[in-house]
Amino acid sequence: MPDAKNPPIDSSKSEPYWRLKTLEEMTTSEWEALCDGCARCCLNKLEDWDTGQIVWTNVACQLLDDASCRCSDYPNRTQNVPDCIQLTPEEVRTLTWLPATCAYRLVREGQDLYWWHPLVSGDPDTVHQAGVSVRGRTVSEAGIEIEDYEDHVVNWPMQVPRKARRKKVP
Repeated sequence: MPDAKNPPIDSSKSEPYWRLKTLEEMTTSEWEALCDGCARCCLNKLEDWDTGQIVWTNVACQLLDDASCRCSDYPNRTQNVPDCIQLTPEEVRTLTWLPATCAYRLVREGQDLYWWHPLVSGDPDTVHQAGVSVRGRTVSEAGIEIEDYEDHVVNWPMQVPRKARRKKVP
């Protein structure tokens, strides 16, 4: 909620804040708004202990609402899911598995946001329309044994969908 420490996002500036500020300079409101709502980071990943290679699964966190692509208990997620990684500027700078479409990664790399990002399009549904979100593509980790995650390996989370690469709304 906006307050003196975290004022509302000022959209009257000529350049959007993500082009002007580093990840560390963003207010809490700006940081949270930078999330595009794709929920790709909510997918379980498997790491090969010998090589460090990470593969993605379509097995989603038990708290993910597949329809909205939002956490069903966001304020308490780290208490309810101990291995939930809370993204911070420090984490974003070190994580190698952030998808190529992730706004945190894009800003870290000095790139601009895609047309479908809600901060650009003004519409939270464009992330779904562009095929970037996990909507309708996941299974919940609830009831799936970790040994069975290998049966759910997918490669699409690290890809940029064709529709998402277009310069403007299709």
